[in-house]
Amino acid sequence: MTQSQAIAITPGDPCGIGPEIIAKAFLQDAQAADQAAVTRHCFVAGDLALMEKAVQQVDPTGQQLRVRLIQSPGEACLAPKGVLPVMQVAHLSGALAWGQIHAEAGRFAGACVQWAARAALQHHIAAMVTAPLHKEALSAAGAPFNAFPGHTELLQTEAAQHAGVPLSQMPVRMMLANDDLRTVLVSIHVSMRQALDAVTYDNVLETLRITHQALRRLLGRPPKIGVAGLNPHAGEGGLFGQEEIDIIQPAVAQALKEGLDVQGPFAPDTIYMRARRKANGPGEFDVVLAMYHDQGLIPVKYMGLEQGVNVTLGLPLVRTSPDHGTAFDIAGKGVADAASLVAAIRMAHQLIA
Repeated sequence: MTQSQAIAITPGDPCGIGPEIIAKAFLQDAQAADQAAVTRHCFVAGDLALMEKAVQQVDPTGQQLRVRLIQSPGEACLAPKGVLPVMQVAHLSGALAWGQIHAEAGRFAGACVQWAARAALQHHIAAMVTAPLHKEALSAAGAPFNAFPGHTELLQTEAAQHAGVPLSQMPVRMMLANDDLRTVLVSIHVSMRQALDAVTYDNVLETLRITHQALRRLLGRPPKIGVAGLNPHAGEGGLFGQEEIDIIQPAVAQALKEGLDVQGPFAPDTIYMRARRKANGPGEFDVVLAMYHDQGLIPVKYMGLEQGVNVTLGLPLVRTSPDHGTAFDIAGKGVADAASLVAAIRMAHQLIA
């Protein structure tokens, strides 16, 4: 085993469910009869005491899962089932109350992500999986983390700095995927008014190119991309808006000239039914290009958060995350579901295979 095979899992906000679901994922593998553990080669890039607390929460007797401090990512590849490896990359000063916003929690969560991003960019790890952080805690943490609305923007900045290029030359997009549906967004964490302004020819075409490149690697073939319109009924020939005619259709036409398998724009209220996997086979499209955040994420999340995975496209590293937040309302109660995190780890393995 080599160091480059290791996958770092960042714990997210320590006041949320991140540490708990990580411990549960490792515990499920420890309890499984087969040897193909989803958490193989994985370790937590975080704080030893935090993960010991999380393991105590899910395995009170300490008979099935134990925490082990490691000094390098490569050690994680040698860890047996029943061991949760932890690298100490950031410190918490003490216990923080469950389900509350703390500046220290935001700083800790941000520092862990920053460490993992740099390790991935330097090829010390093969991928990173990020448990959820809390955006208000990240903002309360102060500089540099208050400059980032979330993981995506932080990772984009780290990648751009590593490459020595401006942010404009490190375009990234969010893909949300589950077993039945995938969607990629033209814009991410911006206001609705800003999202409308982001629907430009260049942004739509760039998103199509990023989607094509990323899904081709994942699927092993060019993806079939369906494009959602911006307006009701995809503008109805200009009756409900000109964006489809003036912006989206020309971008699709250029993508077709470049050899991409792309169709649309189609009515956004029906395209997801066409793209969704059917009982007897795949849907009409491998992925749907959505014009803004909620247009794309509501359909996927409505189908259930349990298997949803967030993948950041366009970065020179592999990053996945579960499709849910910190769940402050249930943090510390031992009832959080690790399924989405397990799906994110599985996706990370697929992307680096």
